[in-house]
Amino acid sequence: MSGDVLERDLFDRAPDDRIQVLDAEGHVVEPDLEPDLETETLRSMYRDMRFCRRFDERMISLQRQGRMGTYASLAGQEGSQIGSTYALADDDMVSFQYREHGALVARELPWEYVLYWMGHEDGNAALADVNVFPLNISIGAHVPHAVGWAWASKLKGDGAASVVHFGEGSTSEGDVHEAMNFAGVFDTPTVFFCNNNQWAISIPRERQTASATIAQKATAYGFDGIQVDGMDPLATYVVTKAAREKALASDGERPRPTLIEAVQYRFGAHTTADDPSAYRDEAEVERWRERDPLERFETYLRERWILDDDQLDAIDEEIETTLEGLIDRAEAADADPSAMFEHVYEEPTPRLEEQRESLEALRAEHGDGELLDYE
Repeated sequence: MSGDVLERDLFDRAPDDRIQVLDAEGHVVEPDLEPDLETETLRSMYRDMRFCRRFDERMISLQRQGRMGTYASLAGQEGSQIGSTYALADDDMVSFQYREHGALVARELPWEYVLYWMGHEDGNAALADVNVFPLNISIGAHVPHAVGWAWASKLKGDGAASVVHFGEGSTSEGDVHEAMNFAGVFDTPTVFFCNNNQWAISIPRERQTASATIAQKATAYGFDGIQVDGMDPLATYVVTKAAREKALASDGERPRPTLIEAVQYRFGAHTTADDPSAYRDEAEVERWRERDPLERFETYLRERWILDDDQLDAIDEEIETTLEGLIDRAEAADADPSAMFEHVYEEPTPRLEEQRESLEALRAEHGDGELLDYE
């Protein structure tokens, strides 16, 4: 199927006509949409999805051991994160909330990212080297910035798109409305990627909006909205690739922006500070686990002789080695507590200087060892 035909087919669908290439068992249900990807690319996508799952497990374990701060789990959302990022060019800008670790994995995961979750802001700054905006904790506040970057790229003629991830809970924030409205008015090359994982902490999807879908909200802003199976990596790849190509088209036939609603599920807690058993039924979780993106993609690859047991063992061994290296490097990094004062303001205020001097006096009097001794 040609790009033009694919675009018309996808974006002429109703917002509730969910795009799917693989069913829950990993079998192709819409052959015309199956992407023509190289064997190594498909295997690499699976490796990165599997890395995401293992990364998630290790980060949660480190947090439970007190070796890392609060962490947001991605388990269940590997398909949307890897599929969508593989559809991009290296020059495209990615902005994310705080759960889309897979976008970093698909861009060779800077080791400093682990350092960030251990409390060091330098890890956030390192993301710029792979064209990823620093992660954002304030819900939806990053979306206007992503649109601003897209508008600047359009004005400069850079030929790059801005892809911004956020959860369905973010659509209740004014920042998201303002960003989409601006993108529609100025026709910016922006792909809004809503990760609808059914829960915004303890608030279910149906309490966020009375709309039948989130994708249909795009109509009010004057651009296309599309719904995709977010647990299907091939479907998210196809939809994001088409949205990116439309974002960069100069013919003006269709609006550049697109709102993608990726329907999926968060298997774990909202963060390591959350107890999901207080607000959702385990039976619901198990029903969604039957659509596990890793299992369905593995079936697809095995049936095409792209993946076998020996290759899987080699992937797992490489993942463990890579993870150990990332963690060891992050834990070995030295931190200077006084660095927290360096970038608060362009010019330090008197109050900030007082705080810096107070900390230095405490360190001189007691020593860092005593200040860090919680026992």
